[in-house]
This record gives sequence, C-alpha cells and structure tokens, in this order.
Amino acid sequence: MRASDGVLAAAGLIGAGGVAAAAASAHVTGGGPLAQAAEILMIHAAAVVALVALARTPARGAGLMIALAGVMALAAALFGADIAMLVFAGRHLFPMAAPIGGSILIGGWLMLAGLALAARIGRA
Repeated sequence: MRASDGVLAAAGLIGAGGVAAAAASAHVTGGGPLAQAAEILMIHAAAVVALVALARTPARGAGLMIALAGVMALAAALFGADIAMLVFAGRHLFPMAAPIGGSILIGGWLMLAGLALAARIGRA
C-alpha cells in the first residue's frame, strides 16, 4: 500500500464526515457551527483527493504533496471533530482544538502556494 492510499482513505472519511455533519446540521441542529464544519470537511476532502491525484503524476515534489495532503486531512478531521463534539457534547476535544486544526489548514494552503511558486521558479 502506498502512503497516498492511506491519505485517500482519510479523504474519504473526512468527506463522509462532512456529509454526515451537513445532514445533522440540516435535520438536528438547524445549521450553525456544524454546517460550517461540514463545509470545511467536504472542501478539504476534495482538496486532499486533488493533491493525491497531482502527486501521482510525474510531478516534482510528489512526496511533499502527499505529506501536505495527509496533514490537511488530519487538520480538517481535528477541526470538524472538535466542532461536532462541541455541538453534540457541549465540550471541546481539548482546548483550542478547532483553532489549531484551522491554523494548520491555513498553513497547508500556504504550503501549497509555496510549492507551486517553487515549481514555477524552478521552470523559469
């Protein structure tokens, strides 16, 4: 099994979690933070799949893209799980869990931008 297979499995899980959170948001909580968590999960599941697909092409930096995809998958899961825990159990996974997950996601997007710019500079 390639490392990218595990990352794709994580993307499937966070995507499923996003759909489940969207359903619970619509039918149980009436929106709010759970709807936002659903959006974050589904958007990042798709982004992780795209990164893995790109890494499986003959591109430079494929290993970095797989690592980045894995980190983004874990960060999205942390963010979504913390919001769901707050909505359904009234407490956080641990203090600052959602902000930590969100900050890692922001860093992941910045890392992706950096990889793209580095590739562009390398071709110039």
